Amino acid sequence: MSELKTRLRILIVDDHPIVRDGLNLRISAESDLEVCGEAENVVQALEKVEATRPDLVIVDIALKASHGLELIEQLAAKFPQVKMLVVSGFEESLYAERAVRAGANGYLNKQESNEKLIEAIRVVMRGDCYLSEAMKQRMLARVVRRRTVGSSPAELLTNREMEIFRLIGSGMTTSAIANQLFLSPHTLDSHRENIKKKLGVRNAAELNRQAVQWVLEHG
Repeated sequence: MSELKTRLRILIVDDHPIVRDGLNLRISAESDLEVCGEAENVVQALEKVEATRPDLVIVDIALKASHGLELIEQLAAKFPQVKMLVVSGFEESLYAERAVRAGANGYLNKQESNEKLIEAIRVVMRGDCYLSEAMKQRMLARVVRRRTVGSSPAELLTNREMEIFRLIGSGMTTSAIANQLFLSPHTLDSHRENIKKKLGVRNAAELNRQAVQWVLEHG
């Protein structure tokens, strides 16, 4: 009697049902892969990981009422044996290095093909880190050049500060940002002050201009 092959179990974390359905359909087409659950936010994801114990978690950067980087950090701390692959619409050059530092094992842009998705899953599951060649070269060049701290907000700010900076640049009001990130106005003001100090800006107007410019350049 032949021994049944064990499928790799994958949990999908994305706040768009249509994206989860598409990922589920493509992954389930592989004979050695199966989707063991889905989630749309950090709380659901942690509960599903605890309940299903997947081999791999696919994580989006933007989640409902939360941030994918926060989930990655929590999963890395609580479930170090679980692999993580970020599949996001955000540009790789902005978030891939942050995701890897947080504990992810790879980064794939949602614009890539289904074949790239399966390739990324297999690379991560065999213990390697999946990044595009361009991103690998960029990260290597950064190490070699020892780039000066302060050359980019993405290099200076914490994950939370970077998210606030992006939302400021998207035109959101302080109250709207506080509501979306579940922060008190006082906490948000503290983050804004830290961001201004790190970026060397003098006032809120200058911060807004830099944030808007950054969003226009990076999306």
